[in-house]
Amino acid sequence: MARAPLLQLSDIALTFGGDPVFDGLDLVIHEGDRLALVGRNGSGKSTLMKVMAGLVEPDRGARVLPEGTTTGYLEQDPDFSGFATLGDFATATLGPSEAWRVEAAAEGLKLNLDAETSRASGGERRRAALARLLAEAPDLMLLDEPTNHLDIDAIQWLEGELTRTKAGFVLISHDRAFLQALARATLWLDRGEVRRMDRAFDRFEDWRDKIWEEEDLARHKLDRKIKAEARWAVEGISARRKRNMGRVRALQDLRETRANMIRRQGTAAMALEAGPQSGKRVIEAKGISKVYGDQTILKPFDLRVLRGDRVAFVGPNGAGKTTLLKMLTGELEPDEGTVTLGTGIEMAVFDQARAALDPEATLWESLTNDPTIGVSGRSDQVLVRGTPRHVVGYLKDFLFDEAQARAPVKSLSGGEKARLLLARIMARESNLLVLDEPTNDLDVETLDLLQDLLGDYPGTVLLVSHDRDFLDRVATLTVALEGQGRAVAYAGGWSDMLAQRAASGADTPTEATAKSDKPAKAAKPAAAPVPAAKTGLSFTEQHRLKELPALIERLEAEIAKLSDLLSDAEIYTREPVKAQKATEALSERQSKLSDLEEEWLTLEEKAGG
Repeated sequence: MARAPLLQLSDIALTFGGDPVFDGLDLVIHEGDRLALVGRNGSGKSTLMKVMAGLVEPDRGARVLPEGTTTGYLEQDPDFSGFATLGDFATATLGPSEAWRVEAAAEGLKLNLDAETSRASGGERRRAALARLLAEAPDLMLLDEPTNHLDIDAIQWLEGELTRTKAGFVLISHDRAFLQALARATLWLDRGEVRRMDRAFDRFEDWRDKIWEEEDLARHKLDRKIKAEARWAVEGISARRKRNMGRVRALQDLRETRANMIRRQGTAAMALEAGPQSGKRVIEAKGISKVYGDQTILKPFDLRVLRGDRVAFVGPNGAGKTTLLKMLTGELEPDEGTVTLGTGIEMAVFDQARAALDPEATLWESLTNDPTIGVSGRSDQVLVRGTPRHVVGYLKDFLFDEAQARAPVKSLSGGEKARLLLARIMARESNLLVLDEPTNDLDVETLDLLQDLLGDYPGTVLLVSHDRDFLDRVATLTVALEGQGRAVAYAGGWSDMLAQRAASGADTPTEATAKSDKPAKAAKPAAAPVPAAKTGLSFTEQHRLKELPALIERLEAEIAKLSDLLSDAEIYTREPVKAQKATEALSERQSKLSDLEEEWLTLEEKAGG
């Protein structure tokens, strides 16, 4: 049965000064679509999503939303002004009878709805925006970087919610594991054109590379034809000039076609070069611990980091990953125990808050005014691993154009800020890289390059990340902070850690956190239900069990009505189209009724257990 469209974009054109972002873009999203929207940083993914959401008006074209269809948009930086608490923001679009949905989502996301917006972290704000969107339950969800600032527990919870939803959704994300788990098709935005691949996301890169190969071959053939025709134009024009002018005009058309080809953006020319070799033992931590007030961040913990190790730190937000990282690098003193740094260490730090970047400074100033890489007395040069380079040429290595060099840092996208910070780090020699959430906002191609660089880097890497695929590709040792101050080291990356935990019979990190952390806020059901501890049901499951009988009753009534309609044998000849639609609707409702009855039985058994 054909799926109804949820959203249609036709002949969309949009220009923000200079070259068009889109021109003649067409796109249809159907019921049940689960789409990944990918493309290079700056290609216009967020802009396209805002066009889908109706927040940006195109210069030309139409956005068609069928009557009654609802959309929900998760933007990267939601506006919390005017809201005292995160709960006020999350429930602002809902009626009193629907507020339970926000509390159910907050339970899964471990979000304190009473937290003040003025003091909320980026992760808390992102979770509040997600809770609001999930509670609204639109027909089409538009999710721009939903995993940014989320820890792995929250990402896996969100994966589960999106796996179960009946709504269609479009995802912008750098998280490969997240996209592979959810996306059934991929929209690739490349140089203003959207291509669609109706296969799982793990096939995307092969598909993209094949398109690029075909594009390169077509460009090569066109170049050869232009060269041959140009030679004829110089050598072969005879007295029959009028007869040959058509061929000359054809050559001009070929040259115009070639000139109008938009060359794809190259890969950033990033490079890492280690400084003088550090000692074999880079960090030796013995019995280090940390307590803030009545909260234990870290119980006595030992760790030895050797030259060439890639150590990843994982755990829920607030578990103390960044605190442990600061203790290991000497920035923060432990309450107990000792940290000994090895000899000859030259450290470069990538901080998740991008605090090293002044938002009011230009890109040019961000590089030339850095005393570690700026060339003294030369305002147009940076010292790149010992060699003077013009600032514009070095910025081009990181995919910035000359016009951006004098733009303020605050005008950059998240991915561009990450590339600028990487440019500063990679200009200097180092033998210890400290990377706190380096993967946020980077596109797939830049992530691939960063992974390769870290693999070949002869120094040592300390890494905090919630990107499971990135951890698997980079880490040789994973330290899991599991709540209540407990930290455990495992050989390998994320998947290796899970395998070792399963083999030992230990809880997964999510289970361990659930046991150790108190809920952010107790749910408030409309009527006093049987406590979850006795029924074995979560708050969401309790509410679902209460509403299922009414849903089943309504479906049974619809089925009875459709059955009565189809019991008239003449309807098949008198109104065949109506009969066909009624037959399809009956089949759909019977299937849905079976699913609901099975769900009700499962919850009843769980509640009784």
